[in-house]
Amino acid sequence: MTSGFSQQMFITQGKIEFEKRVNLHKIIDAAWGDDEGSRSWVDGLKKSVPDHKNFYFDLYFNGDKTLYKPGREEVTTGARIQDWLLIANENIVFSDFKKDQSVSQKSIYDGNYLITDSLRKVNWKITSDTRNIAGFECRKAVGIIMDSVYVIAFYTDEIVTHGGPESFNNLPGMVLGIAIPRINTTWFATKLELVQVTPEQLVAPKKGKKVDNKFLVPLLKERLSEFGTRGSQLLWNAFL
Repeated sequence: MTSGFSQQMFITQGKIEFEKRVNLHKIIDAAWGDDEGSRSWVDGLKKSVPDHKNFYFDLYFNGDKTLYKPGREEVTTGARIQDWLLIANENIVFSDFKKDQSVSQKSIYDGNYLITDSLRKVNWKITSDTRNIAGFECRKAVGIIMDSVYVIAFYTDEIVTHGGPESFNNLPGMVLGIAIPRINTTWFATKLELVQVTPEQLVAPKKGKKVDNKFLVPLLKERLSEFGTRGSQLLWNAFL
């Protein structure tokens, strides 16, 4: 079952597929748009890659736990896309809402990290706007992360678990859509499968150097400062 859930309330477990859509051309423009000396190179780079790239992730949820991880691969052709344009596409994020804990496995810049910390708390402002996503009527909310990055979210209270893609949560239901204009990226659910999710499918990742965000933020700021605007793009993606 993948859509038409309006008559079924209080969904407590299942699997949601998210399509992550990245606007590659806008990312390139954001990185080099003010450098007139690089204009011809930038134009050539944009011609060599598609304007958008899609990635798919699966979110398993049951009660007060979720696991977000890479899903099916999109079949593509054409030139290889440079790695710096494809940040945060192997993230694995485990969330335990009862324990207020998140464990994330991320490859960032030149390192692999296992980040254990409390759940992200966003001061969401819920609006009256709605949007249908994967068969659910979703309410719009807006918030700020990392002091200045504007986030648009859409959630449904028909799914009890207060989770979502990456580390987004703490809305009155499941987040089925996220848009972050600053990084030219969106996440939208494509379908829900009403499957039984076992404890074995909700296990925190274990690979990577063990750190928390308090340690990781200044480290990455220092390492990425040499990349200028491109470094900022990497940093924002690192803390989704």
